[in-house]
Amino acid sequence: MVSESPESTLTYSARLDAIRATKMAQTREKQRIIGAMDYDDWALVLPPPDRRKIVQTISGSGVPITDCLLDGFAPAPNHPSGGFFGPRAVGAAFRGLLEAHPVYIDPLSSLAGAYMVNFNSYRKPQWNPDLDYSHLHADQQRYGLAPAIGGVQHFCQDMEIGLRLGWGGLQHKIDHYRDRNATRASDFYAGLGDVVAGMQRWIGRHAIAARRMAAEETDATLSANLLEIAAINDWILTEPPRTFREALQWILWFQSAARMYNGSGSLGRLDVMLGPYYQRDAAAGVLTDEEAIFHLACYLVRDTAYIQLGGPDPDGRDVTNPVSYLALEAAHRLKVPANIGVCVGESTDPGLLRRGVELLFEDRAGIPKFLGIDRTTEGFARNGYPLELARQRAYSGCHWSALPGREYTLNDGPKINFASVFDVALRAMMADAARGAVEPSVADLWGRFRSHLRRAVDVLAEGLDFHYAHMPEVFPELVLDLLSHGPIERGIDASGGGVEYYNMCIDGAALATVADSFAAVEQRVEHERRLTWEALIGHLDADFAGPEGERVRLMLRNIPRFGAGGSRADDWAVRITRAFTEIVKERPTPGGLNLIPGLFAWALTIAMGKEVGATPNGRRAGEPISHGANPEPGFRKDGAPTALAAAVASVQPGYGNTAPMQIEFSPSLGKDNGEGIENVISLIRSHFDMGGTQININVMDAARVLEAHKHPDRYPDLVVRVTGFSAYFASLSPEFRQMVVDRIIAEE
Repeated sequence: MVSESPESTLTYSARLDAIRATKMAQTREKQRIIGAMDYDDWALVLPPPDRRKIVQTISGSGVPITDCLLDGFAPAPNHPSGGFFGPRAVGAAFRGLLEAHPVYIDPLSSLAGAYMVNFNSYRKPQWNPDLDYSHLHADQQRYGLAPAIGGVQHFCQDMEIGLRLGWGGLQHKIDHYRDRNATRASDFYAGLGDVVAGMQRWIGRHAIAARRMAAEETDATLSANLLEIAAINDWILTEPPRTFREALQWILWFQSAARMYNGSGSLGRLDVMLGPYYQRDAAAGVLTDEEAIFHLACYLVRDTAYIQLGGPDPDGRDVTNPVSYLALEAAHRLKVPANIGVCVGESTDPGLLRRGVELLFEDRAGIPKFLGIDRTTEGFARNGYPLELARQRAYSGCHWSALPGREYTLNDGPKINFASVFDVALRAMMADAARGAVEPSVADLWGRFRSHLRRAVDVLAEGLDFHYAHMPEVFPELVLDLLSHGPIERGIDASGGGVEYYNMCIDGAALATVADSFAAVEQRVEHERRLTWEALIGHLDADFAGPEGERVRLMLRNIPRFGAGGSRADDWAVRITRAFTEIVKERPTPGGLNLIPGLFAWALTIAMGKEVGATPNGRRAGEPISHGANPEPGFRKDGAPTALAAAVASVQPGYGNTAPMQIEFSPSLGKDNGEGIENVISLIRSHFDMGGTQININVMDAARVLEAHKHPDRYPDLVVRVTGFSAYFASLSPEFRQMVVDRIIAEE
């Protein structure tokens, strides 16, 4: 138990203020050295200046990338390409990184540790060039696919395995099953053992450092805190955690390693994990709520993991407990980016929903998001699983859930750019028309779109089988394997058969772009005949150049669009979603992996747009595609939230992989004696009742956001929910800031 000295001014509140200030300073340093960070605000801390190695490279898409590596550490390659592949080489390399990793202890925090480098930065090349899938390249590029071959993490570990066994218990488990399976899996167990050994040395060095710092500390409160940090880490070096604070420290070590290993941010049901520790400590009088909030805040500042609060147990009973509220309170007091989802359903605690909405308006940080738990569990059960199993899935990423430790998903990885598929179909039709083989029509275009969409799904499915067959020998999931059911027991990596369930997601992107495009050609070309098919292609090829091109662009754009309500574009959005869902669910991959459809583009909204020329909805070449399942910004002049909620609910694929709604509100909505809060709660419930699955909300003042877009350095602490993740607005690239601005301005 952390006690506050009566003579000390270091209250929990003062300590959190100082911890937050340190976080902001570290963020500014990352912005200066790394540049734009269009992803979660990972809690990475840069290595000390004398241990940094700044490396600049160019990505495959031509984007400059700056990496801050650890000077003096270089993994040994085991391949002529310079890469290191396979569990033995990867495990040894990661152990070496952990052993070289600097110690990080903030004496104000109750928890030790932070990660400072990204292991993926050392993995060049990231795929073994001997494993060739060039036969898929043409169609992958043609259809704008994100194939996810070589994709990492995006499934969820079962943290309770680690909390039950501890690092020592995990090593005993590895030793036990290595004796059984050594003849066929010796390299795999060697890799796992190296990860555990590296973790123990990393933790042990922090215990030593904390004790040394305590001896040098003059403040009694901080000295006592450092000694407790040393004792905690001495214990969990080999033993499972016993207390609330020890459990959070154990989780932080694992999450830091997982994030460093391959960017994994999945966590799951934190309130369920910590509930028993909280109850025991509170009953024993060694943990107050204020202290619990402080420990949770110390955790959240070091890890932006995806956390679910509330929701059902396997029998449908709500699991909300005091930790659910304390976690929300910790995020509220900390006021840094966090990825916390609050479950909303028929049996969930309405108080947790209300508190979440109140904090949205009070903090204006896009925290928390809201999870339509009934629709997602019912949808997952439609894959042939019992509802009791579906309820055990946990929110674990931007828009997705997974069965902790039992399911491999590669969620948020494989994606199809509907706009690319549409463009291929349109140009194929016009090429046939030029030969006199067909008469162009919307019906013919739709048939071709479906045909090419099926081919795109087949290409992704073939790629997923290739990934499944080879990923364990390229870059196995060693860290997440430790806390999964099956990999250690079977001697098989989770990415290639080690766990019980394989449900591979396929997300569609650019829904509104294509729905509005179909509606535009149907109305302006086929019905009104204000434009010929040939003229349409000419204007698309010219990117709507010149005054006439702009006139045509506006004519195409100014139709009733998806989200208007009762429009042809609304019909097309539903039709596209149903076709996509039917095609994905027609059959598993050739190798037998189940496929689950969803609608989400994540950060690829901009990148996918750059690969597509002008489209008939009036979008210019290279501009971003539409965001997820949302209509385009400005889809209705009145910007009615209910219309947005109805539109997104209408296009849910319905198999447990979500199609989130992104919505922006003005802060003024929360200032009318509670009526605005009630209206937002009602909107959230209504959207989920209509079939919605997830909601991301920003509460933003338009003028402030516009000013921050012009001068991001003046607003270093402005936090926004970009897509499924939250980040500092100033850390985003100008393109990503513009995407947020466009949405917010459209809602004003």
